Amino acid sequence: MKPIVWITRKLPEEGIAPLREIAEVKMWPSEEQPMPAEELKQAAGEADAMWVMISDQITREVIAEAPKLKIIANLAVGYNNIDIQAAKEKGIIVTNTPDVLTGTTADLAFALMLATARRIPEAEREVREGKWTGWSVNQLTGMDIHGATLGVVGMGRIGEAVARRGIGFDMRVLYHNRTRKPETEEKYGFEYAELDILLKESDFVVLLTPLTSKTKGLIGKREIALMKNSAILINVARGGVVDEQALYEALLNKEIWAAGLDVFETEPVPTDHPLLTLPNVVALPHIGSASIRTRNNMMAKNAESIAACLQGREVKSQVK
Repeated sequence: MKPIVWITRKLPEEGIAPLREIAEVKMWPSEEQPMPAEELKQAAGEADAMWVMISDQITREVIAEAPKLKIIANLAVGYNNIDIQAAKEKGIIVTNTPDVLTGTTADLAFALMLATARRIPEAEREVREGKWTGWSVNQLTGMDIHGATLGVVGMGRIGEAVARRGIGFDMRVLYHNRTRKPETEEKYGFEYAELDILLKESDFVVLLTPLTSKTKGLIGKREIALMKNSAILINVARGGVVDEQALYEALLNKEIWAAGLDVFETEPVPTDHPLLTLPNVVALPHIGSASIRTRNNMMAKNAESIAACLQGREVKSQVK
């Protein structure tokens, strides 16, 4: 009998075709609705390999239901949706999709910077709603990106890509990371800063740190209070890195200028979420890696990891 690969979201046939040659592929029929928890457990119970999405919570309980599971391939760079320790205890390989989405996510971070700084969504709505009645000196004035100070929190691959884009806008670049990167500092002129200093001096704070027990709530009321009244917060990391209530209050009271958010603590974000009531918030539905080329590359990377595991070959992109 062929091994069973369970895919938790409907994916394009061209992305999964290579696996059909070596395995029985089972796939959840919806593109948008995630598998319910009980269905996820049942799938784990018969799977040799699971191909999961960032919205799937692969908990210890799910893993306990998987007697023959060899690999979990996550269609994302982040993997906070998977209990890595539980997987390790059972000898299950976990893989992700590093490298292939770096530039695409960095582009999205800059798109959010531009959109919030220049109030692009507000301006677009004004035109569509017929509220553009003439020109005035202060009409929809925003903030400049060129010549501003960019603070990057989390200087991994994507963080470095965002920082390099800042050079093209003549920005001073500060960064905060668990470890300093002297070679990067020397090559590009980036400056290391403790988090508090970065928050105080930056005009744009871009969050790119993974969500861990140490980074959950990293940006809360105290941290936001350190930022300039003219500063903009961009989150393309994970929603839990920011205290959303503290952010809402700061934006409402104009303690900071604006926020651009691609991620939320609860996703999909509820339509009655307070942050969505504010005109100085640009909200996106977690589309950091959503370019056609990048998503195809991500799927190819996951499919290759699964095939390698099932065929006894070396599995790359393993989460350590």
